Amino acid sequence: MAAIWDVHCHLSGVQGTTPEKRADRLIAYADRMGVRRMCLFMGLDWSYEPTPEKMRQENDEVLRVVAHRPDRFFGFVYLNPAHGQASLDELNRCVGDGSFVGVKLWVARRCSAAELDPLVARAAELRAPILQHTWIKITGNLAGESTPQDLAELAGRHPEAAFICGHSGGDWELGLRAVRGRKNISVELGGGDPAAGFTEMAVRELGAERVLFGSDIGGRCFASQLAKVRGAEIPEASKRLILGENLRQLLAPILQAKGMAAIDEDGRSTNSQPR
Repeated sequence: MAAIWDVHCHLSGVQGTTPEKRADRLIAYADRMGVRRMCLFMGLDWSYEPTPEKMRQENDEVLRVVAHRPDRFFGFVYLNPAHGQASLDELNRCVGDGSFVGVKLWVARRCSAAELDPLVARAAELRAPILQHTWIKITGNLAGESTPQDLAELAGRHPEAAFICGHSGGDWELGLRAVRGRKNISVELGGGDPAAGFTEMAVRELGAERVLFGSDIGGRCFASQLAKVRGAEIPEASKRLILGENLRQLLAPILQAKGMAAIDEDGRSTNSQPR
């Protein structure tokens, strides 16, 4: 099977006193499990609502990792829509002028809010996919925490942009149905305990082409998250799509635009035409 690409990785929760040491630790774990590429975002110590200064610090830490091991990591810029101009400047710095290839949004603002529109429009111009954390909590979400329904609303306003529904909403039976009508939303499987039927439902409701593997390491481990795909009762061809081929296709436009064609050890390039 082709090398695995992971769309959801963090430096937090990993041992090491510097970004580079934590990156090396992640690579050691990844090598055991066949994970070749990791999309990385947020810094050594993340913040729910980062100030512009904190946002820049966290992105600088990820920039250091990408410079340290560009063969293993892709960077996504972490933004706080509550600071609109600062986030736009950071998007231009890290993606427009820098090496990052995606955007990460967390819980500072619900993603259906109008403050996100300029950021999404610019990300679409840069061909950068946007990974939005989503969750549906029975105890109630944080004030700025998005649901899959929020993401579906945002995606409807920006059909030209590419979105990733982080965690498939946590309550994936509801989350998958909430986004299935938005063809510009892919879902990722990471962050929760392995549960029978999750991956099967994602493939059934959205098609295997819209499902991505994500681990949420270091909050979770590669092994438990890979089990969601390895143990799923779906065709082997679907597993190959989920474990790497879909992410290659999703990142292909921005990698092409940046001249950053990535060749895996299996000899295949991300410079194939995107679906």
